[in-house]
Amino acid sequence: MKAIAYYASLPINDPKSLQDIELPAPEAGPRDLLVEVKAISVNPVDTKVRQNVAPENGAAKVLGWDVAGVVKAVGSDVTLFKAGDKVYYAGSLVRPGGNSELHTVDERIVGHMPKSLGFAEAAALPLTAITAWELLFERLQVAEGKDDQGQSLLIVGAAGGVGSILTQLANQLTALKVIGTASRPETQAWAKALGAHLVIDHSQPLSEALKQAGHGHVTHVASLTQTEHHLDQLVEALQPQGKLALIDDPKALDVSKLKRKSLSLHWEFMYTRSMFETPDMIEQHNLLNRVAELIDAGILKTTVGEHFGVINAANLRRAHALLESGKAKGKIVLEGF
Repeated sequence: MKAIAYYASLPINDPKSLQDIELPAPEAGPRDLLVEVKAISVNPVDTKVRQNVAPENGAAKVLGWDVAGVVKAVGSDVTLFKAGDKVYYAGSLVRPGGNSELHTVDERIVGHMPKSLGFAEAAALPLTAITAWELLFERLQVAEGKDDQGQSLLIVGAAGGVGSILTQLANQLTALKVIGTASRPETQAWAKALGAHLVIDHSQPLSEALKQAGHGHVTHVASLTQTEHHLDQLVEALQPQGKLALIDDPKALDVSKLKRKSLSLHWEFMYTRSMFETPDMIEQHNLLNRVAELIDAGILKTTVGEHFGVINAANLRRAHALLESGKAKGKIVLEGF
């Protein structure tokens, strides 16, 4: 089968940083689906793994943690899907990625694809939807429903992949006042279109920008990028006893700064359930099905920013380069081999 992989961690402008290769087709384990990959999307985790994780023993390493496709076969213990089902999922960090014609994945982290979307539009959603859902409802423990309790959410990086779906979830499913950050006119317009009640510029001091906009403090913060850089401003912006959640990888974080206000810190990593095969692993199956229902009901919409064409090494290198530039809006998708 065709696949895109790397053999050494190289800069993305090196043609060998991602290569078109051939690999044997995988076989489904007892709880696995064998999926014919129709479309993928690209996430910052792809670039981080490529830059920092060398393949073992010279073997090819396949990236890719967003897939939409069709079930070709199922393992002996599978109960949730059958051959022919259209599915979407983010996969597991401890297994080969989905940048290949065929891919195996545990059924417990797979959802039925939204009926109203094509494969490329669906592929934009799984990783970011899982991350945003778990961050909002499980880590920050925000309640679903429109009972206004005077709570507010500051989303740092609202126009990125996770921010694009988190903004929608917070606007559509909760009573939160949603304040997004974005630094360019086009990304600010994108965040507003997705449901941010207010958008401020994160290239400026955030607490000052909030005050100028008439919002002295917020009850919740979702810091999706540059947490280390913004930490002092986020602590200043949060109300006493507020909640701070993050998804990025700061080199250092002085959590003692949270003590004076009794702020709580929450880390969201959507691979935790699949990596440790937690007892509640199937919750990712459930939430992806719920997201599909919300998409089909017109409550949520796909977050495709750009379509980079067919799935091959050249197009994936372009996608990685755009993500590394920090200028991507929404999700980058690729479709077909």
